Amino acid sequence: MAIETATLGGGCFWCLEAVYQELKGVQHVESGYAGGQVVNPRYEQVCEGTTGHAEVVQVQFDTSVVSYREILEIFFTIHDPTTLNRQGNDIGTQYRSVIYYHDDAQRETAAHVIAEMANVWDAPIVTELKPLPDYYKAEAYHQNYFRQNPMQGYCAYIVAPKVAKFRKTYSDRLNH
Repeated sequence: MAIETATLGGGCFWCLEAVYQELKGVQHVESGYAGGQVVNPRYEQVCEGTTGHAEVVQVQFDTSVVSYREILEIFFTIHDPTTLNRQGNDIGTQYRSVIYYHDDAQRETAAHVIAEMANVWDAPIVTELKPLPDYYKAEAYHQNYFRQNPMQGYCAYIVAPKVAKFRKTYSDRLNH
């Protein structure tokens, strides 16, 4: 079993975490922050938009079950990569669309997938492609957030529909 890590930002990390937790081959998903200039930022600081961090998830996956390319293809179906610093009502640089690559192979794959997605979306792709900067794990209460709080307002109205779309589109890829 070869485990690889993908680091992705596509709006609120609760949405991405909830989807990837259900994907066959994913071993672990962790919410965190990357791309900013403050060491060990707190959620409130990131929400202010002054630290430069994006909300991201780190997805650890078994490459014999799911490929990095598949991780990225799903990424582009569960968020809008054409809106700069915004996903729905979540507005700010912390919600930017970004792929932080861990090595040259990930960079190449991501560049190819972004180019392919340019033919799928009606507007230009604004997803950033950058080397992985310092990464900081988010506070404990952000981990497994949707699983622990499915009836919380944001989860019920924003996260749940994304999870439902993922389940419908990728029903053959669910881990249960």
